Amino acid sequence: MFVGLPNPNILIPLEKMRITNLDAKAPPKSIEVLYNPQSYVRQKSVNYMSIPLLGADAPIVQFQSGANEVLTFELFFDSVSAGAEVGGTAADRLLFAANSLLPTITGQIDVRDYTKKITDLMYVDSDLHHPPELKVEWSSLQFKGFLAQCEQRFVRFDEQGRPVRAYLKCTFIEHRDIKKLFVANPLNSPDTTKYHTVRQGDSLWSLAAAEYGDAGKWRVIASANGIANPRILRSGETLVVPALV
Repeated sequence: MFVGLPNPNILIPLEKMRITNLDAKAPPKSIEVLYNPQSYVRQKSVNYMSIPLLGADAPIVQFQSGANEVLTFELFFDSVSAGAEVGGTAADRLLFAANSLLPTITGQIDVRDYTKKITDLMYVDSDLHHPPELKVEWSSLQFKGFLAQCEQRFVRFDEQGRPVRAYLKCTFIEHRDIKKLFVANPLNSPDTTKYHTVRQGDSLWSLAAAEYGDAGKWRVIASANGIANPRILRSGETLVVPALV
């Protein structure tokens, strides 16, 4: 039989993931998950547009914009085998501990009461006219956004058909302040090479004004595309709009 000092990790409270409603009236309302997820995935992507060129083997790929980061994880809910690792409020922990000692037919917990706390975060707030902004925190994980999708899977039931165990697959989409985003990334940036497909009514003057903020810089576009007569543009033609150095 082993005799010695106990594992110090047993004495340290297990940090729980928190989901906070940032739009709730003060103080912000937080939900502490019952069980930490076993893993989570952060996904980031960018959007590119393919611009076909006449006679070319492949189209030109032009960057359009970044996409919102997506956070996904699965939450576990169980009222039958509650242990020391169960989170929630102090009252929740006592209730789950007591419930785990009872026969399932006399159990006091319906896990849907706890899954509903999460799924309700997708409903439109009558004052905001949109679902609330949320913050997901778990140690180094810090994520702000909206709960975009939540799949509930109930896998165990008591004698009366009440769920006692469930999994929630949650998908959060990143939210950023649009004003700060535009200040950091102006929509019409002249320091990046772009491509423009000519439409009826286009002119080098209007294109230079839109991209550079100066119609007089049409010669830069004309020179980059070998255009001798700036008054003649063919619809469907792809023009290079070079970066201003």
